[in-house]
Amino acid sequence: MSTEGAMDAATDARLERFGRLPERIRVEDMTVSKVATPDGTVVDAYNPERSWNYFSCLALDMGL
Repeated sequence: MSTEGAMDAATDARLERFGRLPERIRVEDMTVSKVATPDGTVVDAYNPERSWNYFSCLALDMGL
């Protein structure tokens, strides 16, 4: 077998395996939508009077 024949066989095998691009995936197939809470209620509504509880501040921790 000549080297040219071996290269043709290798080229044919490569083209058969990698010769075309995979099928496109639609954006709709890549995302899933679901309700955040089962009954649709708001769990953590913003409360400005208690918002300081969610932040860590060194000055606040030291009592300054």
